[in-house]
Amino acid sequence: MGFTVTTADGIAEIVMEHPPVNALTVAGWFELADLVTQAGRDPEVGALVLRAEGKGFNAGVDIKEMQHTEGFDALLGANRGCYAAFAAVYECEVPVIAAVHDFCLGGGIGLVGNADVIVAAEGTRFGLPEVNQGALGAATHLARLVPQHKMREMVYTAEPVDASLLESWGSVSRVVPREELRDAAFEVAAKICTKSRFVIRRAKECLNAIDVVDVKRSYRFEQGFTFELNLSGVADEARDAFVDKTEAKFSK
Repeated sequence: MGFTVTTADGIAEIVMEHPPVNALTVAGWFELADLVTQAGRDPEVGALVLRAEGKGFNAGVDIKEMQHTEGFDALLGANRGCYAAFAAVYECEVPVIAAVHDFCLGGGIGLVGNADVIVAAEGTRFGLPEVNQGALGAATHLARLVPQHKMREMVYTAEPVDASLLESWGSVSRVVPREELRDAAFEVAAKICTKSRFVIRRAKECLNAIDVVDVKRSYRFEQGFTFELNLSGVADEARDAFVDKTEAKFSK
């Protein structure tokens, strides 16, 4: 359980396995950030595959950890941990291929939205349920996956979309049967690894530099609203309802 890291033939692979739904704790987000950064710094690595085992690719932060931690330490930790992990994927010195299955929610969107290539298993759902939890965040990254007005609809309604729709828009490269997902990701990684390591690293650096949106700054701005919602008390109401498996009754 936790993270598994392997490297072979120039391809680094990081596998997340955090039952029951791959929701990461504060420590988990920071650990993932470190592992991605280290993999990218290995001069023998030409591409990185990021995937998960078990139920779902990633369900975001561990809400139960937040509600069982006194004060704001877990909230602040989750904010900084997610920021670090998303930034690590974006700034990884080599291309990151995300292999996504079942669902990709909340913080998972931050990881996948910052990846360079995305492959998904059939039936995978992508979504941002943040407003249901009295929070905001990763709309920056969702906007890299879907058109602007669809992004707004998804944020407001918290309803996910299927991988096939993202494939039709080109943000998901391929949708394959679940049993072929890892192979599909490695196929892309292997093609990248046939190129000059030096050139690919410069290409990644160049493409980041010409991005229209500063994803790190944009996401940090979103986090300010999440903190405001926490100070208002609305977020606690939503998270308590989530933990208790009841419907949130918002006071505001």
